[in-house]
Amino acid sequence: MARFFKIFLLLSLFGAVSAVGISYAFYKSVEDKIPSVEEMRATELQVPLRIYTLDGKLIEEFGEKRRTPISYEEIPAMLEGAVLAAEDSNFYGHPGVDIMGLARSALQILTTGHIVGGGSTITMQVARNYFLTFEQTFVRKFTEIIIALKMEQELSKQEILELYMNKIYLGKSSYGFQAAAQVYYNTTLDKLNLAQIAMIAGLPKAPSSFNPINRPSRALIRRNWILQRMLFLGMINKDSYEEAVAAPITAKNYGIQSEVSADYVAEMVRAELFQTFGKALYEEGMSVYTTIDSRLQESANDAILFGLSSYDERHGYRGSDETRPDLVEAQLEEQVKELKKFSKVGKWQSALVLSTEEKTAEIRLDNGERVELSWNAMKWAKPFIDNDKQGSKPKLVQDILVKGDIIRVKPDSKLGWKLSQIPLAQSALISLNSKNGAIQSLVGGLNFSHNKFNRVTQSKRQPGSSFKPFIYSSAISSGYSAASIINDAPVVFNDPNLASAWRPTNDGGKFYGPTRIRQALYRSQNIVSVRLLDEMGVRPTLEFLRRFGFDPQELPNNLSLSLGSANLSPLQIATGYAVLSNGGFQVKPYIIDKVLGRDGEELYRSRPITVCERCTPLELEEETEASLASALFDTDEGVQTLPVAPQVLDPEVDYIVYDMMRDVIKYGTGRRARVLKRDDIAGKTGTTNDGRDAWFSGFNGEVVTTVWSGFDNSQPLGRGEWGGSVSLPTWIEYMRDALANTEPSYIDKPSSLVTVRIDPKTGERAQPGQKDAIFEVFREENVPEIKLASTQTGTISSDNAGINEIIEAKEEPILEELF
Repeated sequence: MARFFKIFLLLSLFGAVSAVGISYAFYKSVEDKIPSVEEMRATELQVPLRIYTLDGKLIEEFGEKRRTPISYEEIPAMLEGAVLAAEDSNFYGHPGVDIMGLARSALQILTTGHIVGGGSTITMQVARNYFLTFEQTFVRKFTEIIIALKMEQELSKQEILELYMNKIYLGKSSYGFQAAAQVYYNTTLDKLNLAQIAMIAGLPKAPSSFNPINRPSRALIRRNWILQRMLFLGMINKDSYEEAVAAPITAKNYGIQSEVSADYVAEMVRAELFQTFGKALYEEGMSVYTTIDSRLQESANDAILFGLSSYDERHGYRGSDETRPDLVEAQLEEQVKELKKFSKVGKWQSALVLSTEEKTAEIRLDNGERVELSWNAMKWAKPFIDNDKQGSKPKLVQDILVKGDIIRVKPDSKLGWKLSQIPLAQSALISLNSKNGAIQSLVGGLNFSHNKFNRVTQSKRQPGSSFKPFIYSSAISSGYSAASIINDAPVVFNDPNLASAWRPTNDGGKFYGPTRIRQALYRSQNIVSVRLLDEMGVRPTLEFLRRFGFDPQELPNNLSLSLGSANLSPLQIATGYAVLSNGGFQVKPYIIDKVLGRDGEELYRSRPITVCERCTPLELEEETEASLASALFDTDEGVQTLPVAPQVLDPEVDYIVYDMMRDVIKYGTGRRARVLKRDDIAGKTGTTNDGRDAWFSGFNGEVVTTVWSGFDNSQPLGRGEWGGSVSLPTWIEYMRDALANTEPSYIDKPSSLVTVRIDPKTGERAQPGQKDAIFEVFREENVPEIKLASTQTGTISSDNAGINEIIEAKEEPILEELF
């Protein structure tokens, strides 16, 4: 017996020594995988990139892992209890490992030959999630235990639990419980009820198996088991338990809930930052604040949809998206499910036609609501034939809709809902603060999910007559005046830069004869623009256009330049118009205001080139691009940190062009904008040959907005469609909001300008007492001479001594005939 006992002791000692030796050998083999204390404390979570408006509303989030880190103090006590009840009820009692759990794991090894799972404490799960892989091997499990023991020695229980709450995967790309609360319930942790808390507390064990969206029945069993555990452990009382167990499943897949729709903006920002940060952009938790104004962005979205749908309805109804008679008899849930498969456009809804009468139709909206569609809401729907023709006017609902049609409807303040359809044409809008180039709103197309092509920045289209203000600016700068006469008559040009002889015409083929430049601009007379450019010379004009940010190499080197034949983006046009809007200064558009790191540290802040009206004007010819980019301006308050915008256009020239462009809205092709009842706005329409591109750009002294409309394949918009009918209504809808509650902002009139009475037919000084005389503003060197008729000889003499006839300019409209 003694001998047996001795052998037993020797074997036990040998086993213990062997175990220690094996353990030490394993420890040495995995030693390099064990993090230091500094690494444990410095562990950073992968946090996605978030893009916001200037006023702090979320636009978009980029990153595979949705995560919103929280501190231990922000963890609701009920959530902590639910997680401990589900995962590790002895968390505050063990040293990092659970002996009984490990015993079960050992048994698994003996019976299966490999690690099956289980036995992991919260500390071990943290060790695995932060520092290891998920491979099921003994070496990984052993390493996990070593790291867990070390974590318990170096970190507090609260620190470990905080790491767990932020790192654990909970399904639907959500990492951490705060992200899960947003993804499943569209709220924050502190607003969840007990049933919802127990539901997400059940996800760590198997996010796919116990997911309340994919596997609601299994998720319900798991939730109720956790509630039962919480009751057993004394974390909740019986009443709370029974109320939570009876609660229905309310989880949905909310994903990322943007607070403002600006997908084209988000992609612009992401692409720009990716050039600097690479893939780290999606993991470093950066917050990007753009220059976008959330209110104006939503106004831009609505304006684009309004303008395109108005155009689209004028050209007829193309029919329903689908016809599903079988769906009419289906259950409500099935109807809604099928309707939601159709892509969303703004606030519109897809709808199922349930029944039709002669003058009404019953429809099911994709939100489940059943409503009546009135005759007035659909009588517009003449059959579409092509962009120039429509069919006969419908007389009955059955001429338009049939039972089972899946249609689109849009909200209408008078009709409730109105029949609509997804427009095939496209439109783009960009609005800038003209003082510093900050982009306040941007819409690159009708629907980003349909087509990610950003027409504001990527599309190069001919601007047509909306380019003329730049030509007229060159003319005024070259010595012409708003009263200069150009003969609007047929002409043939044999320009060597053109393929053949060119005979430009005005829209409609009408010629006006001798015409003042002011009239030519607001009437948008092509012949005058061409003759002006011919007289000034193409090459000098191309150089002048640099002032508006245009590269002469991108512009045509022939007379067609005067009619806007260049291929330019809406962004380039808006940038040029900003010079006219801000008094003649060149600014650069920008969209990123600042970039913050995960801890709120400032990684980047914009330093926009800004108009400084109190600065001493610089001689343009002496300035270089390098000096302008780095210049600081002095003000009464001292040296500022923003670079000064160079003055590229003489203030006198700028004001005269602005004053002429105000007449575009008062009397010309932009007359529809008079509905805004703003005397400070100016602008110009633009339409290319066959109506393939329709533009309107307009501004006051603070904001400039450009709208383009057309088809991506450049097909004509149709008979009778122009910049004033397609793009101007969009501009008006947007500017109504952009200018609301703002004071008029005029371009300052230089005191050196003078106003005199002129003959409207000749542009010369009016004779004393001339009844049809009008006022015109001039640069002092361009004031027409006074021509006095001799009462004795009948001859006419020139005299500039009658300076008393020169009247100081007033902020009043020019007394013109209506066009």
